[in-house]
Amino acid sequence: MEFNTALLHRGFEIDKKTGATLTPIYQVSAFSQESAEQLEKVFNNKATGFAYTRISNPTVSSFESRVASIENGIGAIACSSGMAAVTMSLLNILEAGDEIIAGSGLFGGTIDLFSDLKAFGITTKFVEHISAESIEPLINNKTKAVFTELIGNPKLDIVDIKEVSELVHKYNIPLIIDSTTATFYLIRPIDFGADIVIHSSSKYINGGGNSISGIIVDSGNFKWDTDKYKGMAEYKKYGKFAYLAKLRNGIWRNVGCCLSPFNAFLNSVGLETLGLRMERICDNALKLAKYLSTADGVEVNYPALESSPYYPLAKRMFNGKGGAILTIRAGSKERAFNLINNLKYSINATNIGDVRTLVIHPSSTIYAHSTEAQKQSAGVYEDSIRVSVGIEDIKDLIEDFEQAINKMNASSYNS
Repeated sequence: MEFNTALLHRGFEIDKKTGATLTPIYQVSAFSQESAEQLEKVFNNKATGFAYTRISNPTVSSFESRVASIENGIGAIACSSGMAAVTMSLLNILEAGDEIIAGSGLFGGTIDLFSDLKAFGITTKFVEHISAESIEPLINNKTKAVFTELIGNPKLDIVDIKEVSELVHKYNIPLIIDSTTATFYLIRPIDFGADIVIHSSSKYINGGGNSISGIIVDSGNFKWDTDKYKGMAEYKKYGKFAYLAKLRNGIWRNVGCCLSPFNAFLNSVGLETLGLRMERICDNALKLAKYLSTADGVEVNYPALESSPYYPLAKRMFNGKGGAILTIRAGSKERAFNLINNLKYSINATNIGDVRTLVIHPSSTIYAHSTEAQKQSAGVYEDSIRVSVGIEDIKDLIEDFEQAINKMNASSYNS
């Protein structure tokens, strides 16, 4: 199937009993079984079926199946948020004394999470940019995961997945990729060697800014060494499904970070138009970035611009597309605020992946808890603006940014 056809048909069938063209919302807490014996089997994974929505639910399972199929994974587990997905993907394999290697150009919430993990004896070694060359000197017998965003948010650096995966697999370490900003429209990381793929499905998969959620997709390709990953020993009998079996029957289930059926339904609806939206959004982002590269008083960063150091990777890995996010440096915090406040169509909000264009000043909001060194490593400065481009008509977007930049420049001149 081609991409847009796959979004509608892969991992999904019309309900055979009712003919429903979407899996209905099973908004219930618990499911009855015909006998105590059958419920016992369902609870102990000896029979298919549903018992309790915290553990599994038909609407959620449908969403998981669709995403796993499109991402070329063997299965997926949905979570209550993108941050829950990041947390669960790591805690499923880590214990006190373990180390993570991560890129420093991460979303502020993820940086905060890695700081929180210190209390549990899990430490993180950060590098400016994840590459085979930068991480190999940091690998030791405590290193249990390499974690990175495929396209940094908002640094916009791109990771060469194939190069990094080949290195970490030599050391029997899994590569965990947060592909939220790339989406499977641009790339399927598993095809390039990623072992676990995460999406904050609140963003582009959902597309409408109406539900919080996350999802973890397992490639099934990583060979878990049970001497190194002792928690996997009990689940070795599940073969390539060991990671998912441990996650669903362990910490994910016990922490209770399940996705609600209603949000799963909204995500499934959004999923079906991802290709159409991303095609428009990527086209808009490139045209807006090209305009901003000629505008007075601002600097623009976007991976699909030839001026970006990551342009060759974007061309090779994403077929020349750069995703939906660009960043602007306005010269000062005051000028950045002035530009944001003068925009008419771009909404000042913290989300990304909406159909609407969203702008935010990252330094004072999503990186408020980060140190200055962490901010700079993440590509966040006092004059930075992150723009999540939407599906508006590009003529309107360019005119809006043009008038806002003119007002910003005039205000600076008058002051």
